[in-house]
Amino acid sequence: MKTNSGEQQEKPLQWWQLSLLGVACTIGTGFFLGSSIAINMAGFSVLLAYALAGLGTYFVYEALAKMMIADPQKGSFRTYAKKAYGRWAGFSSGWVYFLSEMLIMGSQMTALSIFTKFWFPNIPLWVFASGYAVLGLLVILAGPSGFDRVENLLAVLKLAAIVMFIILAVVALFGVFGGADAEVTVPRTYDGIFPNGIRGFLPSLIFGFYGFGGIEIVGLLAIRLTNMNDATKAGKVMLFTLTGLYIASIGLALIMVSVNKITTDTSPFVTSLANYNVPYVTDIFNGVFIIAGFSTMVASLFAVIRILVTLAEDEDAPAGLAKRVKNNKIAINAILLTTAGIIVSIILAIIMPGRIYEYITTAAGLMLLYNWLFIIGSYGKIHELTTFDNIKRFLGFALVMFAVFGTLFHSISRPGFFVSIAFVAIILIVTLFMKQHWKKPKKPKLPSVFTKIKQ
Repeated sequence: MKTNSGEQQEKPLQWWQLSLLGVACTIGTGFFLGSSIAINMAGFSVLLAYALAGLGTYFVYEALAKMMIADPQKGSFRTYAKKAYGRWAGFSSGWVYFLSEMLIMGSQMTALSIFTKFWFPNIPLWVFASGYAVLGLLVILAGPSGFDRVENLLAVLKLAAIVMFIILAVVALFGVFGGADAEVTVPRTYDGIFPNGIRGFLPSLIFGFYGFGGIEIVGLLAIRLTNMNDATKAGKVMLFTLTGLYIASIGLALIMVSVNKITTDTSPFVTSLANYNVPYVTDIFNGVFIIAGFSTMVASLFAVIRILVTLAEDEDAPAGLAKRVKNNKIAINAILLTTAGIIVSIILAIIMPGRIYEYITTAAGLMLLYNWLFIIGSYGKIHELTTFDNIKRFLGFALVMFAVFGTLFHSISRPGFFVSIAFVAIILIVTLFMKQHWKKPKKPKLPSVFTKIKQ
């Protein structure tokens, strides 16, 4: 395994610990809130959207895991892109990921602030956003052990929240809380399952994939496995567990309340339980949203800092970003640059018109999927594949592409698609300039005064 002293000091992980950290990196507000938008688009067919998204995500993760097993690299997906296609691919993959996560983090912290303002309405949003940013950075500064402890705890709490909803939903359906909607029925016809047809189903796919966003962070953590061969098993357990919980919880919500009562500004889980007079449901899930959002925000912080370090070590970013302190564990300059990015992102989230910022964050989410396409492509270039591997690779590519182009079929997500293309175009232009720079012969380093004295 190729690691430096920083990675060697990180505590090794068992496969189940990686699965748990994967849950922490994955379950976020994209599921708890984004699922309501998907339901409005697709109705009951949203269950198929999440099932296909789970399957597609597994194919992408399996490709990443098999590359990790064959050649463990701390740069994970961007390193494999570089090996497969050349330096330009590693450079663009890393910076696309950094930019997308920075944009998403602004929306994460704004969302966290809005949830907290529910309890403290008189405090400005920027105060909460700044507070969550500081807390997240403190977790990162605590080092790998602090990150592990916090994320493991939050993962358990998020899983417990979904299981709690499933239990409450089942109890409510038995009439314990009262308030049941007698008109609710389970559709059995095509029009009932696909109320808006394929044009409603396809744009919902992207929200299914958003519910699984975070596997690239699991790839960055996988290098710490005590047995790299367990990387595939860790992802399989994590993704199939999450897919089952997602489908069960959304399915119950759809049974409990009419689809037309689920609105895009409220979680479907809150709406469905409120329909059955479950006490304190809004406060309980408000806390769940905060836990989920903070957990994925911290995971994103870890990922962008790790990517910045590997970019610097590969001379695709200023070398100073690789500097470490505190027993070689804390990449201080990468953390400072990320902090500056967070400040800019918070300001943009607060001052920009809501609709425009929504387009930008949708674009950022799509840019994460573009990196998934890099993973699938790299897998085919640098790994020997069986016929079945190629079939799974093709299916994974197809499902991700359906999700990407499905955004063109809805007015909410369509502008985000074009904004994402614009961002990628900017990074490609920068990459072309860098390619010219890389072609220039490097000047030999002159010997220092101390070298001459020694001679």
